[in-house]
Amino acid sequence: MSSAETTRTDDAAPDGAGRAVPGPHSPGPDATPAQTEPPPGLADSARALADGRVTATQLVSAALKRIEASQGTLNAFRHLRAEAALAEAAEADRRLAAGERLPLLGVPVAVKDDTDVAGMPTHFGCAGDRIAATADSEAVRRLRAAGAVIVGKTNSCELGQWPFTEGAAFGATRNPWHTDHTPGGSSGGSAAAVAAGLVPAALGSDGAGSVRIPAAWTHLVGIKPQRGRISVHPHSDAFQGLTVNGPLARTVADAALLLDAVAGPHPDDPHRPPPVDASAAARRDPGRLRIALAWRPPLTLTGTMPHPDVRRAVTEIAEALARLGHHVEEARPRYGLIGLGFVPRATAGIAELAALHPEPALLDARTRSALRTGTRLGGRVVRAARAREVHQHRRIGALFHRGRSGAGFDVLLTPTTALPPPRIGRFDGLSAWRTDVAMTEACPYAWPWNVLGWPGVNVPAGFTPDGLPVGAQLLGPARSEERLVSLAAQLEADRRWYEHRPPIL
Repeated sequence: MSSAETTRTDDAAPDGAGRAVPGPHSPGPDATPAQTEPPPGLADSARALADGRVTATQLVSAALKRIEASQGTLNAFRHLRAEAALAEAAEADRRLAAGERLPLLGVPVAVKDDTDVAGMPTHFGCAGDRIAATADSEAVRRLRAAGAVIVGKTNSCELGQWPFTEGAAFGATRNPWHTDHTPGGSSGGSAAAVAAGLVPAALGSDGAGSVRIPAAWTHLVGIKPQRGRISVHPHSDAFQGLTVNGPLARTVADAALLLDAVAGPHPDDPHRPPPVDASAAARRDPGRLRIALAWRPPLTLTGTMPHPDVRRAVTEIAEALARLGHHVEEARPRYGLIGLGFVPRATAGIAELAALHPEPALLDARTRSALRTGTRLGGRVVRAARAREVHQHRRIGALFHRGRSGAGFDVLLTPTTALPPPRIGRFDGLSAWRTDVAMTEACPYAWPWNVLGWPGVNVPAGFTPDGLPVGAQLLGPARSEERLVSLAAQLEADRRWYEHRPPIL
């Protein structure tokens, strides 16, 4: 991995709106951010601002200080918007003083570096120079409309391919619970930033589990919404429909608030699910549900089954759900050969983005391999893979349908990952094939829901004896976010996972 001496610091936006953040300097277990008490969450921050108990300038200044203090340890951010964010905070204070109220007015948040923010480059984990974006993405436009102050862009692995956040362009982003381990990926920077309390919530993206996996490995709530719930514009159908944007937060209410703030289509979006009110769902009892518990992942040819610590933690979630009055029963979803619908779409998506890179020689050799594969599998193969989605909806959806051929479950519970978070460098030096095998061994559970386009929520499931977080997925059929959020909130009230904070705090 690159050291701070090789991390670029000269590619800030021309207008000074953003600047590169130096990478880590010899992180160690005793290095901690300079903060004396845990910062407030998203909803608490919004309430404190509305009540006049704190100013936006104070919240944003404190967030920027925490980010700077932690960067040498965690390396969560690629770019900061310090000057612009402070100016926006001052404007938010003027609006608040004038009586204006918006859901996130003056609250600091972060976005992943695959998301366009006007005046800042969008590197998406890649090395080299990029020109600054000329316009905000639709998700960022909606964040601003809700009043949020975007303090910076968080690290992602190269083009979001891997469940770790490491790369030659920026070094390694580290897990606040144990800095020798990855926070996951590809939204690892957003997860590390929220878990460490640098910001109260952050936006990530999920094309094969890239919100849910880092949420599991950093003890967060991560929501993968229905395809189209949050716009991916300026992309029309990111990664051939696999990728959606989603929130990462410490509580269900905070994740729901961020989801509500950014949800909604761009006029050019092809997918337009009917609106939901996630915040209201977080306050609502889910009722008594039938929950399927599935241990066996889809066919991956690796023979992966959950690590004993993961199985123990997810079993405890299942037992808690049963204690809360739900019917929990082991089941086996009929995944079929769903991987045949994933690989062509994923590699074609990588190829589309990699082909736009101005300096392809700077791309990781594994990315160049995916580019070649995606180019070969493009066209008719991708169209055929996408055409199979209707059949996959029927086959896997039978789990949720009552009747002669359906099981009638309301929610599917699985591990989010098969393994606890790997150590930093676990994937270094591997070939493209060996990286894919290692990824599949660690993370075989999340990606089918990207093929289907259906929603899922990671909930914290506990810790290994070494103190590493693991998670569980609550998965549902099409447009079932409200049910999943209600169930996650009920679990949270019982499990109180938000009381646990990483030792780095």
